Amino acid sequence: MKRLYHLMLLIALNQVVFAQNLELSAEIRPRYEFRHGFKSLLDDGEKPASFVSQRSRLNIGFGQDKIKLMLRVQDVRVWGDVATNMSNSSNGVALFEGYAQYDLNDLWSFKIGRQVFSFDNQRIMGGLDWAQQGRSHDAFLISYTPNKHSVNLGLSISSEKETIIEARYDVNNYKNMQFLKYVYHLDTSYLSFLFLNTGFQFEEGLSNFKTQYLQTYGVFYNLNKPKWVGEFSVYGQSGTLANANVSAWYVGADLSHYVTENWQIGFGSEYLSGTDMNDTSGNNKSFNPLFGTNHKFNGYMDYFYVGNHANSVGLTDIYANVKFTQNRFGITFTPHLFSSAKTVFNGFEKMNNYLGTEIDLVATYRFQKNINLNVGYSQLFASDTMEILKGGNASKTQNWAWAMLTIKPELLSFKK
Repeated sequence: MKRLYHLMLLIALNQVVFAQNLELSAEIRPRYEFRHGFKSLLDDGEKPASFVSQRSRLNIGFGQDKIKLMLRVQDVRVWGDVATNMSNSSNGVALFEGYAQYDLNDLWSFKIGRQVFSFDNQRIMGGLDWAQQGRSHDAFLISYTPNKHSVNLGLSISSEKETIIEARYDVNNYKNMQFLKYVYHLDTSYLSFLFLNTGFQFEEGLSNFKTQYLQTYGVFYNLNKPKWVGEFSVYGQSGTLANANVSAWYVGADLSHYVTENWQIGFGSEYLSGTDMNDTSGNNKSFNPLFGTNHKFNGYMDYFYVGNHANSVGLTDIYANVKFTQNRFGITFTPHLFSSAKTVFNGFEKMNNYLGTEIDLVATYRFQKNINLNVGYSQLFASDTMEILKGGNASKTQNWAWAMLTIKPELLSFKK
């Protein structure tokens, strides 16, 4: 009887072990940057910056039956941010993702914890992968995915720490957030709708905290055919932010054509509404892309909406791109023509809306499956109007160069 018990126990343990999935991977991503007018115009007497930043990640994924767990820890640092005999960096190790997902059935699933929200072209909500730290949210997600449809409901509430009574929230983040995302899938395209409600806390008087809400809503369409790739989106914003009524909107379109197997050409444009510099209405008419991967848009030199240009004069961006890919090599050339959506004033002088032209050049090379090299160069030809907005000296050379090596090995994969 004892032997039979041991045999049954071994069989049960074997079933438990082999019903599990375990994946372990890592990422090492150093990036060199030479910043000579990055984000803002270099002024007289200022010298360019040069540094190396690095992201190091360890990813652990586990699955058993209907449960999935994901842990992604990371260390983000600049080379030399601490002395060689120090044991930690200025930022330290942080949790990028840490969530549990439960699949109730083929249609319903639930996810809770720190997670990435990356939707459509990432204009409103994206993972911000270019930034070494990325972007993730502490949230609860409900997903419903019937045939050709998907519905996602996200909920989040933020506090700086555990408290006994209501306390001031000083983190540069929303106090609470809710979104509803619906997608309808077609054969070669899909159509999606987003409603996003974000509450930001403000302090009115001593220990009097008020949460004001901003609503972002719109539609996104994606086309993906063998020779044609395109997208169109339009969003509106309303609500209250910093005691100002918000009424803003956005429209963007992009269309690319594969001329040959190796060559692709495309054109696109974006309009983000803004507020005139001499506007005295007290209303905010400037569109804010909020949680988008904004480095992907409006030029790689990050003059617009990458931690800047919010509540400003808006933007019109007309651009083109030419891409060439062959085997492991690829190169992309993208010129941008920038103009302000609303009027810029220098004192009482009305300025021309033209802000400048940026040219971005990016080359990529894949050494093998999990090792990639990216090299880029950008040049900005700024106008006097850009100088009014950003400061600095528009007549000086403004450029940016970078090189990034990404190594993402798979350390362990066990599936049964």
